[in-house]
Amino acid sequence: MKDNIEQVLLDKETIQKRVQELGQDIDLYFEGKEIIIITLLDGAIIFTADLIRNMNIPLRLDCLRVSSYGNSTNPETAPRILSSLKTEVTGKHVLIVDDILDTGNTLQSVTQEVLSENPASVHTCVFLDKPDRRENGFSANWSGFSIPNEFVVGYGLDYAGKFRQLPYVGTLKPSVYK
Repeated sequence: MKDNIEQVLLDKETIQKRVQELGQDIDLYFEGKEIIIITLLDGAIIFTADLIRNMNIPLRLDCLRVSSYGNSTNPETAPRILSSLKTEVTGKHVLIVDDILDTGNTLQSVTQEVLSENPASVHTCVFLDKPDRRENGFSANWSGFSIPNEFVVGYGLDYAGKFRQLPYVGTLKPSVYK
């Protein structure tokens, strides 16, 4: 696996420190409230698990499966929501958690879907933000790291289903995906 990585952008320790800060920031913002966290599968599961372990406010967890990349290094033009929520969000405070904010299309679609259920509020938190790729004006309320326009893997992010388990974020050697 390591032989396929060209460069490590974020090491394990840097990630852990930032995720802890995000958990504290979100705790402060929602102090005294219960929230529903909706994690977008599969990519955000590792980030979400670490994030909620760094939070102390009451929360419930639900998941949505969304397809954005398939087996490509570029997101599909129209993300597809492949599952539905099990938790009622009407009147609740919702935090949508995703691994990466790229074009903005996935989070915009999911946010609109959740808003249609009349929650008390909807906020977003992303592990990585690629502002240079944005196709719309969407921005997250909380963001772990801003990164350049490079395809990255690790810490939940994959290429064709592989590399999610890496404890760091890195770029792939072009020979892996060409």
